[in-house]
Amino acid sequence: MVRNRIAGGVLATAALAGCSAGTEGTPYPVETAATAASQSAKAAQLPQRPADLPLQGIDLCALFPQVQLDALKITSLPRAAPEQDGPTCVFDADGAEPVHSYHVRAVPADLDQWITGARKKNSMTTEPKTIGGYPALTNYRAAGDPADCETLVGVAKGHTLAVQTFAITRGKLTQPQLCEMSAHAADIALQSLKARN
Repeated sequence: MVRNRIAGGVLATAALAGCSAGTEGTPYPVETAATAASQSAKAAQLPQRPADLPLQGIDLCALFPQVQLDALKITSLPRAAPEQDGPTCVFDADGAEPVHSYHVRAVPADLDQWITGARKKNSMTTEPKTIGGYPALTNYRAAGDPADCETLVGVAKGHTLAVQTFAITRGKLTQPQLCEMSAHAADIALQSLKARN
């Protein structure tokens, strides 16, 4: 806090906005009350779920029908990846440039955790959206070379379907392209989940 003397000898208090360093030394603003209010407003923009689509027992590597794998240009066999945030399957589109990859995860958390909860990061840009009638978020780091974009879909209480698109060939895909690809793959995965329930 900084105290400034103003006319008449009355003291006024002004708060200075602070910055914190991200993991790679990139500064980002410390959350203020206004920021917290805007995060709550984001949460309020999300639609209600039309139905629950739990992810227990779902084989993520079998989530996309073959025709959709072809449409997504997946050229390698889907492969399970080590769990970091729940079961994960990796789909590689490595037959032609630009090479990219989709990581599909079943995360045991509610969607609002990325807006106002423990998974929210000030260094990430999080935007509310709707995927197939379900509440969703686009989540990406706006600074630096576009590397990935994640679409998070709140498919059930305590269940979030995460579809993250990674640019393996760097410098060929823009941030909007990565986010559009992620949202498209998330929509396909959601349609497949609906068909199974």
